[in-house]
Amino acid sequence: MGEGGLVRTALYEKHLEAGAKIVDFHGFELPIWYTSIQDEHLSCREKSGLFDVSHMGFFEFRGKDVLSWLNTIGTQQYMNFANGQCGYTHFLDKQGNIIDDMIFAVDTQTRVLGVPNASMISIMWDWFNSNLPSDGSIEIKDLSANTSIIALQGPESSSILKHVLGEVNNVSRFRCQEICVNDLGITGWIQGTGYTGEKGVEIFIPDEQSAKLWDALVNSGAIPVGLGARDTLRLEKGYLLSGQDFLWPGLGLDPDVELPEGFLARNSAETNVPFGLNLDHDFIGKESVLKSLNSGSKWHGLQCQEKGPSPRPGHLVLDGPNDNASIVGYVTSGGPSPSLNRTGIALGYLDDVVLGQDLWIQTSPRRRIRCIIVKTPFV
Repeated sequence: MGEGGLVRTALYEKHLEAGAKIVDFHGFELPIWYTSIQDEHLSCREKSGLFDVSHMGFFEFRGKDVLSWLNTIGTQQYMNFANGQCGYTHFLDKQGNIIDDMIFAVDTQTRVLGVPNASMISIMWDWFNSNLPSDGSIEIKDLSANTSIIALQGPESSSILKHVLGEVNNVSRFRCQEICVNDLGITGWIQGTGYTGEKGVEIFIPDEQSAKLWDALVNSGAIPVGLGARDTLRLEKGYLLSGQDFLWPGLGLDPDVELPEGFLARNSAETNVPFGLNLDHDFIGKESVLKSLNSGSKWHGLQCQEKGPSPRPGHLVLDGPNDNASIVGYVTSGGPSPSLNRTGIALGYLDDVVLGQDLWIQTSPRRRIRCIIVKTPFV
């Protein structure tokens, strides 16, 4: 435990040794950067990036019918997944609002692992338990407290991983397995997933092994990256951020920026994410999703066509540059893109728009920046 009740991950001292700028992130003391967001972002795109994401949760689901049970509460079709496969899913409330999104990994047909967002661990723990079968056939364990999560991302991630943990642990995209015997004696779980859009893995290990693995990866060429670049990397790939691009109304919280009431209460169809939603089975909240498939606002990418202040969450999006223009939506994520020479990019929920359409973002009280609707990822 750190100052003021903040939680320090097992890698906290490693971050200090590397000169990290530490911030409070959802109650955890984590690095926002080591050198600069720009440099770390480009390092991950061009070479490698090493992230401490131990603030994320780690759940284990066990039971003979665990996949069919998850089918009833998640938007993904779990029954389609074989052993050693990962996937992405949403969990919705009865009104169809996204409670949380999650990467899951099928170890066996009776054991599934899931990664809830940091601020949603206790919420999802309660929600899963409230939906358990009454016969006790499904068991859930929260492994978060004693698990470190290290993400290795980027074009060089495979070669670094093979050097440190061996070819046998070099899993491919959206594949997963128990960590096989290696020279370092590292144990745990590894999966070909991540939040950057680059090739890479996420490694789940006991806290006491984290410093050894971190040092070995750094010594083999992995470059530490903070939360700042983690956010710009996911923005360029058009990935949702819990609490910013959707916010479950059951939390009773207001967004961090000024938006219309309930604006971030969204279902899977409204997010427009092209994976994770399968309508060939029944699940909690499906009726709302079906109603939104072909109507209502949708989450789109916007790329600025002019220089000026960068788009930021809460900015208005309008259908014209003049005073009589109509509001078509709001930015939920935005900023300068390091990979696109700091061109402004944004994500937001927009009404009745089409790809390629010109829109304007109110990036300051006196400035509207012309942008076009683009299909994500931006890079």
